[in-house]
Amino acid sequence: MEFLTSRVIIHPRDPERSMAFYRDVLGLAIFREFPGGTVFFLGGGQLELSSKGSEPASPDLALWLQVRDLAGAVAELRERGAEFTREPRLEPWGLHEAWLADPDGVRIVLVQVPPDHPMRRDSRTP
Repeated sequence: MEFLTSRVIIHPRDPERSMAFYRDVLGLAIFREFPGGTVFFLGGGQLELSSKGSEPASPDLALWLQVRDLAGAVAELRERGAEFTREPRLEPWGLHEAWLADPDGVRIVLVQVPPDHPMRRDSRTP
């Protein structure tokens, strides 16, 4: 089986508020719009906001977004009104992370991978 693309779909409780957050605060570019929904570019995948949800976000769900410069991303997002639930720090697993949440409480983890982290090693070479 071959997967050609990926998309995370969120049904926000207040679609207009979430649209403004993802477009204006996170600064995601719009891939396409359709009646009742918007699809954003999200790195190597996509994020779709569609219809209207009725349940709060699950604490078991998080969006993991890798950035090149965590300090710069945090500063830029703060200028746009983002509030962080966890300040930037180096985690025990070696990644620099900062956490924030969308208007419905979906956790968003911003991640910077240090140059010496195993995720940056070429697994094809010994």
